[in-house]
Amino acid sequence: MKSGSRYLISSFVLTAALAEPAAIRVAATPQDNGHQDDNHHDDKDNKRIYDKSHNDYHNWDSDEDRRYHEYLSEKHRDYRPFNELNAKDQRDYWNWRHSHEDHH
Repeated sequence: MKSGSRYLISSFVLTAALAEPAAIRVAATPQDNGHQDDNHHDDKDNKRIYDKSHNDYHNWDSDEDRRYHEYLSEKHRDYRPFNELNAKDQRDYWNWRHSHEDHH
């Protein structure tokens, strides 16, 4: 009987050890720690973009797209998707954007 209870206890310890990492993964919730990708998608129609120069995020929605077109028109530039611009051109846009904040 002694070996039977030892076997039972060993199997409980082994089961608990194997189940613990899975329980931790299930209990963990995602946190906003400020290290999201530059092009983090919040949903299919709204892209959250990190502005490195100003250390902030911008939601790329229809309003931001309208402002981007306004910028291109003011600068006499042809349309190119924002995510295809080089880093300097993206930085230029965010600098322009911060100097043309919405005043709602």
